[in-house]
Amino acid sequence: MDDARRSNNVLRALSLWTRRQWLAAAGFTGGFGLLVGVSTVIIPNSMFSREIPTLWWDYPVWIVTSLLAGLLAATYVRPTPVGEQAKVTKRDARAGRTGAVGAVLAWFAVGCPVCNKLALLALGYSGALHGFGAAQPFLAVLAIALSGIALVVRLRGQISCPVQNAASARGVHV
Repeated sequence: MDDARRSNNVLRALSLWTRRQWLAAAGFTGGFGLLVGVSTVIIPNSMFSREIPTLWWDYPVWIVTSLLAGLLAATYVRPTPVGEQAKVTKRDARAGRTGAVGAVLAWFAVGCPVCNKLALLALGYSGALHGFGAAQPFLAVLAIALSGIALVVRLRGQISCPVQNAASARGVHV
């Protein structure tokens, strides 16, 4: 399948979303953005502190990954609240895991390198600052790529195997 057809399938899947799915996407995007933004102090708050200032690229990475995570989560929302449960395929499960890894990598990518207890314990202060800090842009790119791939896989799956409600599957028109 060529790239133009793939992108058409993704756009077609998005065009078929219901208001319920778009509202879920907005809610998930906001929730993910708040969770990551507050915990990494991209959004200044009194609950957490940050020793290393936020870098310029933290903001676009935070926004893009929040959007991708919100859209990805909304692919799991049924178009209507009634009907049979959709069958989850192995491809869907892989896409979900890929998206989850992307979300975790995004959190590591935009967080303070020396505030991360795992990096601090494993690498020490200097290693966390210079080693882990230097790796964060690569984590950001990987996070966006994995989240994007997971979203495309889920959206393409909605076109190739659309969810039907129970009445239309039996041929009953309401």
